[in-house]
Amino acid sequence: MIIIVMGVAGAGKTTVGNALSSRLGWRFVDGDDLHPVANRKKIARGEPLDDGDRAPWLEALGMLITELDTRSGSAVLACSALRRSYRDRLTACSPRLLWVYLRANPALVRSRLAARRDHIATPAILDSQFAALEEPTDALTLDASRPADALVASIVSALARRTPKPPEPTGMKSEPPCSHRA
Repeated sequence: MIIIVMGVAGAGKTTVGNALSSRLGWRFVDGDDLHPVANRKKIARGEPLDDGDRAPWLEALGMLITELDTRSGSAVLACSALRRSYRDRLTACSPRLLWVYLRANPALVRSRLAARRDHIATPAILDSQFAALEEPTDALTLDASRPADALVASIVSALARRTPKPPEPTGMKSEPPCSHRA
């Protein structure tokens, strides 16, 4: 099983993902670590990434998910995955995904980003994050303002109720979903 904790910068993906991986005894991967250096610099300057910037990042995420799927490995991945097309592409890499969306309002995120130190995302990126966000309809959606331990408990409970099933077709035709497999 691979759990992807998604949402805008400052929603709590890393905090919840780390706590969840500790609770489950699974590997944790922060998707920000897979961004190329140029992307990280752009984010730090408050410049939004475009689809071209995100392409190598999505490729790296897809390769990681495929590797985990091939080995039947379990992991928790923190990843913004703001657009449906990004989620569709990653979902195509493994039928063993559970998406968890941390829904956060702009005021909460702004305060969290302002309080951060030594993180690439600053409040300057906030507007572009919400502009790019296409809220998922097929994810476990949780209120990001809740305490991390409560969010983890909700995810663990949902995981216990989940029965694995193959992903639904997405209708995406523009590019192979997991192009690194080709």
